[in-house]
Amino acid sequence: MKLRLLIPALVLMPFFVLAQSKTDSTPVPAGRSLTQLDSVVVDELFLSAMHEKVMDNMTGATDMLERLLRTDPANAPALYELANLKKLKSDYNSAQILLEQATTISPNNEWYWISLAECYEKNNNAPKLENTFNQLIKINPKPDYYFDIASTYFIEKKYDEAITAYNELEKITGPNDDILAAKQKIYLIQGKIDQATADVQQMITANPRQMHYYLLLAELYNSNNFGDKALKVLLDAESIDASNAQIHLGLADIYRDKKDYQGCFDQLKLAFALPDMDIDQGIKIISGYFPKFPDPEAKGAALELSRLLTVAHADDAKAYTIYGDMLFENEKYPEAKLAYQKSIALDGSRYEVYEHLVRIEISSNDPAGAIKDGENALSLFPNQAWMNYLVGVAWQQKGDATKALSYVKNAISLETEDKDLLSLAYSSLGDIYHGQNDEKGSYDAYDKALSYNPDNAFTLNNYAYYLSVKNENLDKAAQMAAHANELQPNTSSFEDTYAWILFKQKNYADAKVWIEKALLHDTTNSPIQEEHYGDIMFYLGNTDAAVQNWKKAKSHGEQSPVLDRKINERKYVE
Repeated sequence: MKLRLLIPALVLMPFFVLAQSKTDSTPVPAGRSLTQLDSVVVDELFLSAMHEKVMDNMTGATDMLERLLRTDPANAPALYELANLKKLKSDYNSAQILLEQATTISPNNEWYWISLAECYEKNNNAPKLENTFNQLIKINPKPDYYFDIASTYFIEKKYDEAITAYNELEKITGPNDDILAAKQKIYLIQGKIDQATADVQQMITANPRQMHYYLLLAELYNSNNFGDKALKVLLDAESIDASNAQIHLGLADIYRDKKDYQGCFDQLKLAFALPDMDIDQGIKIISGYFPKFPDPEAKGAALELSRLLTVAHADDAKAYTIYGDMLFENEKYPEAKLAYQKSIALDGSRYEVYEHLVRIEISSNDPAGAIKDGENALSLFPNQAWMNYLVGVAWQQKGDATKALSYVKNAISLETEDKDLLSLAYSSLGDIYHGQNDEKGSYDAYDKALSYNPDNAFTLNNYAYYLSVKNENLDKAAQMAAHANELQPNTSSFEDTYAWILFKQKNYADAKVWIEKALLHDTTNSPIQEEHYGDIMFYLGNTDAAVQNWKKAKSHGEQSPVLDRKINERKYVE
C-alpha cells in the first residue's frame, strides 16, 4: 500500500506559521540565552536565507541557515527549512535528524511532522512513521492521516490495527470505495472471506444500483472458488442493469470456467454490443482467440465480436481496424477493404491500416486502388520502405515499369536490415528488368534477392523459368525449380516450370510426371500448361495425345502461329 500522504520535495511554510513556531520554541539550550545582538543576527540570517531560496540559490540559503544554527541551534524554523534543502539533494538522513530536533522543540507544529513523515517513508522506517501519524492525528485528526497510519500498519503487517484505523476513518468520512478496497486486501490476506464479502454486501445494500460493488463481490466469490455464489450475484446485477458491459463480461468469465462455452459467447456478444464496452478491453478479448486460429469456430467468433464493436463504437477507427483484420482472417477480402477504408476515414494517422488496405488491393488485382491509397499513405509516411515496395508492385501490375522501378528502388534505399523486404524488392527488380529485356540486370537482381532469402519461392521459380526460356544454365534452373516446389508443393505454376526445364533437358519421362501434377493442381485451365503437355507427349512418341493437348490449349485462349503449326503439322515446333 502506498501512503496517501504525498509530501512535496520542498514545503514552503507560510510566514505566520514560521513566526508562531519560532515563538513557541525554546530559543537556546538550557544555561544560555541569546543577546539582543544575537537575535538581530539570527533574524537577518533567516530572512536572507529565505531570500536566497526564493532566488533559487540553494547553496547560499544552506550556508546562511547553518550559520544561523551555530548561533541558535534550537531555532525550529531554521531546522525545518534546512531539512527541506537537504531533501532537495535526496539527503533524507540529514533531513530526518534536523526534523526530529524541530518536532522536539515544537511538538504541535503540523508542518514539521508532515515533513518528518516523508523522511521516515523514504528511509523505510515504519515504526517511527507510525508514531508520526499518531502525532499528526492528535494535532489535526484529518482523514488522510488515518488512511496513512492504516497503510503504515499494513506495511508492518499489523492487520488488526489497520482495520481499526480504517473503521475510525469510516466514522469520519463514512464508507467509501478506497476504504473498502483497503480493507478487502487485508481480509483476503487474513483469509477472512466472510468478512470481506459481508463488507461488500453492505455496500450493495446501501447502493443497490452501483454495479461495481456487484462485480467486486462476484470477483471475491469467484476467486475463492464460490462460482455459484458469484453467478447469483451477477445475475442479480443483470436483472437490475442489463446495459452494463462489465456485468456481461463477468458472467462470460463464470460460464467459461463452468465450460459453458455457448453461454460464455452469448454474454460476450451482449457486452460487445453495449456502448460502455471498453474498446481496448474488447480488442484484448478478441486477441485471445488468435492462438486458436485457423480453427473456423474461433475465427468466426472473433469476427462476430469485432463486428459488434463497430456497432457499439461506430466512430472509433480502432473498431474498424480490428474488424478489418478479422474479415481478412476469414478471407472476406472485399469486406475487409471497406472496413480498413472506414478506419482511415475516421483516423488517418495509423500507418499499419494503410498497409493492410494496399496489400488487399494488390492481392485482389486492383492496382489503381493500391496506387491511390498507397501514394496517399506515402504523402503522410514517406519513409516507409514496405509501402514504397507495395506501390511499386501496384505500378508493375499496371504495366508502368518506370514508376515501378522508382518506388521499388526507394524501398531498397530506405531499408538495410529487413531481409524479407529486400529479397522481395530485388525479385521485383528482376521481373521488371526482364520485362525490359535487360537480362543481365534481371539475373543480377534475382541473385541479389536470393542472397537475402535463398528460400524465396517465387524468385526461384521466375528465375528458373526465364533461364529455361533462354535455354541457359539449365542445371541451375532445375535446382531452383525443384527447391521452389519443395518450399511450396502443389503449386501448379511452379510444377509447370519444373516440367518445362526437364523438357529442355530432354528428361521427357520426368517432365511428364511434373506437367501432370501441374494440370492436376491447375484451377485456371492454363493453355500454356496444356501446350507444354502436348510438347512433352510428342517427344514421348504419342503424337495423338500431343495434338489433342495442343488443341485444348488453343480452345482455352492460346493464340500463336507456332501453336497453329504444331496442330496443322502434327509435330513440335520451336
